This record gives sequence, C-alpha cells and structure tokens, in this order.
Amino acid sequence: MPSPDLFFDSSALFAGIVSASGASRALLLLAETGRVTITVSEQVVTETERAVARKVPRALPDYREAVRATGLRIVRDPSPEEIEAHADIIAHPADVPIVVAAMQGKTDCVVTLNRRHFVDDPRVADRSGLRIGTPGDALAWVREYLGNAGT
Repeated sequence: MPSPDLFFDSSALFAGIVSASGASRALLLLAETGRVTITVSEQVVTETERAVARKVPRALPDYREAVRATGLRIVRDPSPEEIEAHADIIAHPADVPIVVAAMQGKTDCVVTLNRRHFVDDPRVADRSGLRIGTPGDALAWVREYLGNAGT
C-alpha cells in the first residue's frame, strides 16, 4: 500500500520548519521515516525559502536540511496555459498554481494553513478532486490511513 502523498503549500511547509511542535512538524517527521510523502512545487520551495530568510533567517539551515531529510518530492510549476485552463478552480488567482500543481502531482490532499482561500471553500476540493485541509486535518487523515493499513 503506497504512503499518503500530501501536497504542502508554503504556509504548511513554513510552519513545519519554524515550529518545534505542531501538526506540520509531525508530518515532516513522518516524511523523514517514509510513512508519508510530502510533495511541493518549485513555487512552494521558492516562497518558503524567501519567507524563512525574511522572517526567521536563523532557521534557513534547518529549512534546507528539512528539504533534504524529508525527501520532498518537488514537482514542476504548471505552465501559464495550465493555470489559465483551471482559472476557476479557486477564487484567489494567486493560489491557482498551487492547486494545479497538487492535481498534476497526483497527490492525495493539499495541506495548508490558508483556511479562507482553501479550507473554508468546499468548491476547491470539489473542483480539484483533492482533499484539502489544515495540517491538523492531514495528520488525522494520516493516522486513520496508517491505522487501517495495519489491519
């Protein structure tokens, strides 16, 4: 049975890097053990590195180590044509490349702390065919999945 594949947006990846605890960190640790796969797009890698450098520069080595240690699966950013073809998938245009990258990466769900644009709008999940939730939601899904995998 393959491991769950979680697409982290930059908010979830940032939280997992700068916080010593919490669901994002727990999911990154599970990725280090191979229990889950964490997928990100090139855009997420760039956005997160910039945010870490700007907000918590002392954590930049931790960020780079986490990218290596967790074996993040990095998928290419969608083309402008692919973004345009899915322009109505989410209300906030800047988030379209994230949802499209998660879809193209054939991930199981999008993990984000952006409740307003992703989690609180059920149309995003309906249109993308992906589960969408907070790191806490994703951790609960992973626990359920891993519990069922053992039975």
